[in-house]
Amino acid sequence: MATDIRKQYNEVLEKITAEIDISPAKYKTAVERYTAVGNWLNCGEYEGCDEEPRIYPQGSFRLGTVVRPIRNGKESDYDIDLVCELQKEKDISAPGDIKRDIGNRLQENKVYERMLDKEGRRCWTLNYAEEDGIGFHLDVLPSIPEDREMVRHLQQAGVNQLLSAQAISITHRNGNGSYNWSAGNPGGFADWFDLRKKPVFNKVAASQKSYIFENRQDIFESVDAVPDQLVSTPLQKAIQILKRHRDVRFAGKPQEANKPISMIITTLSAQFYENEEDILSALNNIVEKIYAHAGLMEPGYHLESALAARRIISLTTEGKWYMPNPVNPYENFADRWHENNHERAKAFFQWVAWARRDFLEILAKNDIQKITESLAGSLGERAVASASSKLSLSTPALFAPAYKKGSTVEITNPSKPWTCHG
Repeated sequence: MATDIRKQYNEVLEKITAEIDISPAKYKTAVERYTAVGNWLNCGEYEGCDEEPRIYPQGSFRLGTVVRPIRNGKESDYDIDLVCELQKEKDISAPGDIKRDIGNRLQENKVYERMLDKEGRRCWTLNYAEEDGIGFHLDVLPSIPEDREMVRHLQQAGVNQLLSAQAISITHRNGNGSYNWSAGNPGGFADWFDLRKKPVFNKVAASQKSYIFENRQDIFESVDAVPDQLVSTPLQKAIQILKRHRDVRFAGKPQEANKPISMIITTLSAQFYENEEDILSALNNIVEKIYAHAGLMEPGYHLESALAARRIISLTTEGKWYMPNPVNPYENFADRWHENNHERAKAFFQWVAWARRDFLEILAKNDIQKITESLAGSLGERAVASASSKLSLSTPALFAPAYKKGSTVEITNPSKPWTCHG
């Protein structure tokens, strides 16, 4: 019976990820949009550049972990990130000039000029409206290649040569209007992520591409035309589930500003993933391994030696958190977790406790109908109801939120998340 429940549960999770993922049609539209923008930027003239810029997608769109975001309690437009890397030496480049050069090039196009938002700290944003109410925000990230000295430091820190070579310097606009460089490596991170999913990707790619082609021949001319980014492994689906869970669980709550960032969820999931071949097994492994670190908040806690040795999440004796970027160990994703009495760390481990309860402990219900109904409160009623209807489990009317709308869970001074059941 337990095996049957797990199989049914996986089927539900598969359908839910399909609901919250970007559709093949929307994906194709997004590719067309960013390709057109890339071509426009590529044809621009930039002072001091003898080579064409490198333009490539980054973030969840590149990783295949896109989830339609929830903002102010409602599903919002998709965010698509595009790197524009001008081929200039760092020692002769000013970040403000690079930022303005790319912004000016976008403004030279009358269509893009109308779509262009005000300058952001790191990006230029183009806002696309869609007739069906689902739009895109295309964020263009101005950058240049990282200098050779920094690349050498990355290699000395243990980063693979092929990954470190892709490091870039990103323009950053400060609150006072000044500019500085910020380190980044979205291309290297994407390649690292691909390596983490590769064994399972190789097993499922052919069958998934065939399925997509058979069902969307109006979009793709052949199986080979189906891009790799539409092939989804349990790792990617687990990340999508966790990101949607985060958005739903923190929506409208006072601590929403401290909710875990997608980069942390993605990185930790990829690091703890052990080539599980179904979503539930991947979720179980990822959540439990992250949850094991919650005890670090407790004085005198000793993490299991195998996990401690990996130093994926650690807390120093000075009370500082450390969570290194796998392609840039000098970048600490948790560099602010100690602030305000560890507010961000508390929010993170509270979320992990919620995820553990919402996805793993509900197996004790041993009833797929009850399990599915419980998911509505943590993944959103619309997505769960739509997924359930396709499996003939229920109708949307049967779903009730597990947590009343507008309710809050105060975690300013929380009970320890590893014992929290609230």
